[in-house]
Amino acid sequence: MDETYADPSLTSKSPFSEAPDSQSAASDLRNAAGSTGEKAKQIAQDAGAKAQELKQNAVEKAQKFREFAGNKASNIKETAGEKAQHLKQVAGEQVQQSKVKAREAHAHAEEYIRENPTKSVLTALGVGFVLGLIIRR
Repeated sequence: MDETYADPSLTSKSPFSEAPDSQSAASDLRNAAGSTGEKAKQIAQDAGAKAQELKQNAVEKAQKFREFAGNKASNIKETAGEKAQHLKQVAGEQVQQSKVKAREAHAHAEEYIRENPTKSVLTALGVGFVLGLIIRR
């Protein structure tokens, strides 16, 4: 071949002549792999720390929720006890008032019967007769 037609880029150094030798390339790869491994370890440690922090926060939130729910339950229990006590007291008062009214009604009935014995007996007889008729049917 004639040198005048030769491509000048082909006559220059080959790209492989500037390539690093295999030992330095291997060393570079080991260094890159080592730094990548260290980064991966650091990421794993950071992820573990974040997971532990999230777990601790969840435990704290659950504890606060339990305390809040316990306080609410005790407040409700206390309020219900107070209401029950109040209702018991009111019911007792109503029973006492009913007993007093029943005694008064009984006393008035006795007084009326003593004052009007004939009228009372005839009224009782009439009521008994009507009730007997109703019950037969």
